Amino acid sequence: MRILLVSEDLPGSQVGGLGKHVVTLGNALLAAGHTVCILGRKDCGLDAPARLGFHGSFEPGFDYAHPGWKERQLGVFNPLKRPWFARKIAAAIARHAGGFDAVHYHGHLPLVGMYVDPSINFVQTRHDQGSECLVQLRFRDNAVCTTRAARDCAGCIRKDAGALRQSVTALAVNRYRQASAQAFATRKTIFVSDFLRRQFLRAVPGADLGRCRVIPNVVDYAALRQAAFDAPAPRAGEAVLVGRIDAGKGFAEFLAAAQGRLPPQALVTIAGDGPERPLLEARHAGEQVRFLGWQDYPAALALAARSHLCVVPSVCEEACSTTGLEALALGKPCLALARGGTPELASYQHYPGQLQLFDTMPQLVARMAELLGQPPTPPRPLPPRFGADAAVILPRLVDLYAE
Repeated sequence: MRILLVSEDLPGSQVGGLGKHVVTLGNALLAAGHTVCILGRKDCGLDAPARLGFHGSFEPGFDYAHPGWKERQLGVFNPLKRPWFARKIAAAIARHAGGFDAVHYHGHLPLVGMYVDPSINFVQTRHDQGSECLVQLRFRDNAVCTTRAARDCAGCIRKDAGALRQSVTALAVNRYRQASAQAFATRKTIFVSDFLRRQFLRAVPGADLGRCRVIPNVVDYAALRQAAFDAPAPRAGEAVLVGRIDAGKGFAEFLAAAQGRLPPQALVTIAGDGPERPLLEARHAGEQVRFLGWQDYPAALALAARSHLCVVPSVCEEACSTTGLEALALGKPCLALARGGTPELASYQHYPGQLQLFDTMPQLVARMAELLGQPPTPPRPLPPRFGADAAVILPRLVDLYAE
């Protein structure tokens, strides 16, 4: 088959979990004999395949810079903004879709499916809560957002929003949710966790999700298995955290809970960058906590593979944590909060208890300190199969493309 993968997250100087998923999927499709092209942004440079580690071709299709539309200044979510960008991506798809058997969109605007030509064999994957939440995470004031009322969403753009701003925002959010529901009812859609599917139904009760499926993020298990094989003996006492250091990702909460509670031999290694890094590094860096900054994918994998254990500290409700999947694939003990789609990752454990989930960050840190005070578990031979391996999941996707 000829498959066009589309994402506004590619290319990028620091590719996150969504972009990594697209590249992994694209390379797996190429390895299986399919023809694959990635359609992405044209305002981020043209050396995309080399920088991304993608083995196929890349087409610059649309610009996505400066998408603010002065929402912050006005204090409202603009009802016209997201449809405008969705149409822009749909137009780029229309220009490039000729000759492809399927177009698979991985992005943040589910209503793209509303504007793609019906003659195009279109599939989209939903990676976050952006199907009903305009900030994509459902995370506000350092806590998970549980409100369903569209008017309340005004608080994410302006905390003192009055009745007028609440009404404009409610119009934007309700239109957005209904457009998402219409796209899901008419176009093939994948949620990366059942959690995401349930969340959308809570926001839009009665939505028709009959064409939707749940298929997790994929990893390159062959590469992960090789990284585990090549890794030296685990560094006793080292916990590795990899990710963007931003609100919702839990680094601040984790470091606050860990302060003064680490055993003497413990070392916390944090690989990643983001807006909260300078403050957290100034506050917590020392003999037992080190910040390495952003690491490329092989370096981040090597860190995790040689660690005593891995921690995914997210306090937001992750849909399907790629770093969690990678830790499990590497055979590492993985500690995380029991939120969002993370409990669903237990089905990918190599052994019982590999994924350890906690209700609170202090509970997680206490267990981590206990484990780091013990010798690391000797590396186990990794089985030949991993449930979230791209090669394992690929037939399900190809069948979906062919429908």
